[in-house]
Amino acid sequence: MTTQQQLQATIEQMVQTGKGILAADESLPTIAKRFALIGVESTQENRRAWRALLFTAPGIEDYISGVIEFEETLSQTTDDGTPLPEVLARRGIVPGVKVDKGKGPLALSPGDLITYGLDGLAERLQQYKQQGARFAKWREVYPIGRHNPSSLGITANAEMLARYAAVCQEQGIVPIVEPEVLMDGDHSLARCAEVTEAVQKEIFHALHRHHVTLEHMVLKPNMVLPGKDCPQQASAEEVAAATVRVLRRCVPAAVPSINFLSGGLSPAQATANLNAINAGFPLEPWLLSFSYGRALQQPVLQAWRGRAENVPAAQRALLKRARLNGAAQRGEYQASMEEDD
Repeated sequence: MTTQQQLQATIEQMVQTGKGILAADESLPTIAKRFALIGVESTQENRRAWRALLFTAPGIEDYISGVIEFEETLSQTTDDGTPLPEVLARRGIVPGVKVDKGKGPLALSPGDLITYGLDGLAERLQQYKQQGARFAKWREVYPIGRHNPSSLGITANAEMLARYAAVCQEQGIVPIVEPEVLMDGDHSLARCAEVTEAVQKEIFHALHRHHVTLEHMVLKPNMVLPGKDCPQQASAEEVAAATVRVLRRCVPAAVPSINFLSGGLSPAQATANLNAINAGFPLEPWLLSFSYGRALQQPVLQAWRGRAENVPAAQRALLKRARLNGAAQRGEYQASMEEDD
């Protein structure tokens, strides 16, 4: 199979109506914070048990087409010794991996951030591929402030995403390109739209420069939202209209799928917003779906609390959220579904 055929086969399996991606790629500091909220210590064994719980949940393959894993998870197994990526692959779920190495300040550009991890990426991807990964994810982060993101910040981050995506495709790995304009702050919906549009336009210019094949990538953007401290919050329909307007201006139709991040939204709000996007704009050229972390996992963590006897209830909680987001991808979600078991 050629590299292009590998990429196409992965895309076809990842991009399916009614399905989305589970982001289970929390870094060690992030998962420690999530576990602390339920009184669980972040040991390697607890992280293994948690991710095994997610990946073996009955029925999720009906709504989840891919899972983004943390590097550590690729070498972990279920209780019976089956490698976790293999557990997913057997169920028709594509295993993927987060490949960036976290973020830090962009030099000489106060308030802007940049993500690390390009050095040695090709070699790491070869190893991840041997462990079963077929797609990768890289996140760049854009805080909104009076002077941020600056034009330098927008350009530098786009360049990093494009270089990462090119390396992935050369290795036969589908890249998920994740530019996250943060919800933190009191900025308006219009300000978020302005920044998101500038960010996405620059990214696609950079992808073009680096010869990235748009048909063999997935975009994972933020929805256009007012800052969480903004006094004027927006309805799901307003978020949908603003989000789709930006996508139409920035994202070529060649991109097969846009899988939104949840970015601090509550599970129900993330689902309602996705539903408003698909119900209100059913004829867009892309699959408009989800790649949620916390918005899929939060109720599951609350049900689990680190106890083996709670695993069945936790898995039911994951299946419910996956099912509701699958309905939202089709534009068929209703708030009353939250009451169903």
